[in-house]
Amino acid sequence: MRAYRPRHTHQVTGKETIEESIDYWYAPSLHVDMVTVTDQPGVGKTTLRFVGISVGEPDPALFRVPAGMTIEDSNKTPPPPVVAVNVPAGPVQTGTAVPAPGAAAPAYASDPKFQKVVASAKEPRLPADERLARWKNANKISKGQCEECLEQMIKLQITQSQWKDVVNTANQLDAIATTPREKFFAGAERGSALLHGNNDEPKPEQVKEAEASMRSALAIAPKSANVMYIEGRALAMLGRDDEAKAMFQSYLALVGMADPYRTRAEHFIENPRLAALRMAPAFTLTTSEGERISLDDMGGKVVLLDFWATWCGPCKESLPDIQRIAKKFADQPFVVISISSDSDEMAWKNFIANNNMTWPQYRDANGALSRAYGVNAIPHYFSIDTDGVLESVKVGSGADVEGDVKHLLDKARDAEKKKAKQSDRAAAGG
Repeated sequence: MRAYRPRHTHQVTGKETIEESIDYWYAPSLHVDMVTVTDQPGVGKTTLRFVGISVGEPDPALFRVPAGMTIEDSNKTPPPPVVAVNVPAGPVQTGTAVPAPGAAAPAYASDPKFQKVVASAKEPRLPADERLARWKNANKISKGQCEECLEQMIKLQITQSQWKDVVNTANQLDAIATTPREKFFAGAERGSALLHGNNDEPKPEQVKEAEASMRSALAIAPKSANVMYIEGRALAMLGRDDEAKAMFQSYLALVGMADPYRTRAEHFIENPRLAALRMAPAFTLTTSEGERISLDDMGGKVVLLDFWATWCGPCKESLPDIQRIAKKFADQPFVVISISSDSDEMAWKNFIANNNMTWPQYRDANGALSRAYGVNAIPHYFSIDTDGVLESVKVGSGADVEGDVKHLLDKARDAEKKKAKQSDRAAAGG
């Protein structure tokens, strides 16, 4: 077996870091980690081990042709056309690039050096930045002609929010793409990345380029719901409200009732101006008490997201502030949602019970919500207004989170007063 010991560092303040080390014993022949030992500060060591594994020949029945079916010669029957996939809301992704049917493999593909670098880049236990570096190296060996390398680079750049690099890499992929699928992937990811430009407040020229890129992707895959949603936002940012409404209507016609962005799209149809603002990523979660919470169904409340962990010293220092805020604004349209990155569920539950954390608590076990919000340091706070607009982001203990909450509540009250006056005027016929 091969042993790996990557070291993961969690930056929690500008002065203090907490490290977690993980040892892996990997069996190349089985493509699995046989033993994983995690040493986490404040928790201790956790060991996961596979046992009772036997290696043998697979059941021959697995390779038999099912009854009523036959094998056809692919040389006589043309393969189905490549069709761009319809992807869910979130970053657009497709499968690995493959040569066009009947096309000869490129010369670089047989280069032993290229093959070795690609094999190493596919090692799943490597940190994302190291895998990205290896895919870049493989693409360099191919002299920039490796579609698979470019696609994998884009995916890894997205995970690290390297939006400018995503745009550049997507341009390279678009220039050499040989299939509609790769053209679609390049156009969709380029458009999405452009809307993340300038710290999620893209400049007008970036929005125009994003809209054109999304339009080109939709020309290839007209029923891609995810691209429709992003195209609708781009149109709203350009002030093309009627077109934006139509795009969100098309989006709703494709997605199911449980789609996490459905409610938001309905709001955008009512008020396209919202789609032009920096919206907080939508989510639905189940709290420690079994309550199901959706950001877009908060009923006009101001929301404070508190990303933390029981092992984080600065988070513990900030806890009294969060407790005070939750209590002070308890009778107002406001909710705190604390999102823990703890891996130990029992340690997390004991901590919130012992510290009387009575507001909604959620354990982000797989890190999906942290990734959606780009959280790479804790404590990390996101203040969201009653329309779901992300108003402020603050990191570290000592942040004036209470001031942000008070500002948004005042803003919500002013909006309600204005709405009431307009309603009174309408009732009076004026």
